[in-house]
Amino acid sequence: MKQILGYFLGFAIFIVGIPALMWWVSGMPSLAETPIVRLCIAALVAFAGLALSVWSIVYMKCVGKGNPFDAMGHEVAPRTQHLMTDGPYKMSRNPMLCGTYLYYIGVLIALWSWQALLVFAVIATVMMLQVRSEEKRLEADFGQEYLDYKKRTGRFF
Repeated sequence: MKQILGYFLGFAIFIVGIPALMWWVSGMPSLAETPIVRLCIAALVAFAGLALSVWSIVYMKCVGKGNPFDAMGHEVAPRTQHLMTDGPYKMSRNPMLCGTYLYYIGVLIALWSWQALLVFAVIATVMMLQVRSEEKRLEADFGQEYLDYKKRTGRFF
């Protein structure tokens, strides 16, 4: 049940809620009025971000034997049992977050508003705090293996 809750919360907050908030603070613009080229670019960037995030989640479930939803040190769904250093995690220690950022950048391109950019900046700041908290937990859980991984793989690239 915890796993289903974790995936549901992740989807509701990160895929639906935050973009909806970005749209709302932007004055709820009609996407029908967005120039088609900008809308296509936004869709490509957002889709690439979602694809990277989904790949990371599936990889985490299959290889790490856990779930991504851990909020500031509080386990919402079962944590990973194995450190992941291959697949999407070979390119980045946080490929799921990279994908999420790309998704939000796609939303920003579509909305093209400073209000949406402000929401993105706040969310990115909060997520960076989460990353720092998660890094401490990963060091505690995986010790030297994680420290070695940290040396060879960038936080985002």
